[in-house]
Amino acid sequence: MSDAAVPILMYHAVASAPADATRALSVAPEAFAEQMALVGDLGLTPVTTAGLAAAWRSGRGLPARPVLITFDDGYEGVHRHALPVLARHGFPATLFVTTGWLRGAHDTGGGLDTMLDWQQVRDLADSGVEIGGHSHTHPQLDQLDDTALRAELVRGTGIVTAELGARPLSFAYPYGYSSRRVRQAVRAAGYAQALAVGNGLARRRQGPYALRRLTVRRATGIEEFGRLLQGRALARAFARDRALTRGYALVRRARQARRKALGSRD
Repeated sequence: MSDAAVPILMYHAVASAPADATRALSVAPEAFAEQMALVGDLGLTPVTTAGLAAAWRSGRGLPARPVLITFDDGYEGVHRHALPVLARHGFPATLFVTTGWLRGAHDTGGGLDTMLDWQQVRDLADSGVEIGGHSHTHPQLDQLDDTALRAELVRGTGIVTAELGARPLSFAYPYGYSSRRVRQAVRAAGYAQALAVGNGLARRRQGPYALRRLTVRRATGIEEFGRLLQGRALARAFARDRALTRGYALVRRARQARRKALGSRD
């Protein structure tokens, strides 16, 4: 079976005047439109997360030059700015919603900028955007104990199912952080596939619960975006990210070891 590399683009907000907290990961509407035009010009074929995973799971062929367009958290600009562009090109996408950040009955007040409301999420779903899970309050899932981890997954999954009338099939880890325990919990919660970050191309051998994505930032120019689509010069593009990730991984492991040591004293 083919293990062809697939670029999975990770967007967050699409906004002209983003909040300071989201600015670095908020793509300008004009830049997003230019990027989607390039996807079309290069002959890439967008598919949903569920579509990619199902094809890899079943052995069915993928379209020529597949690409995934994904959005995390649930910022209002995905509806205001991204949806018209996607609709114009006929591109499907996947939106991973943090249910406690969206405007409405379940809002915990944690959203970092103007968030979608549930009617806008339904509009996106009706327009061909797959709606996936992204937890309820966006914690670092691998830092939670088993009870809190399950609660985050069950709460977020239940809200999406109730609001949309369909259970989400795909999940994205908040901050990209996961572990074997988290991946097992995501699978037990009913998700068939999940996305990390990793800033590399996705391949079938990564497994359905650890597929890599490529971060698209406000500073991502169109030439760099073209290289991301073609999987070129990724090590150079994300060298700083990887250095920070390695450093923070050491800190996180130390925290986990300390919690385990304290727990063993109880």
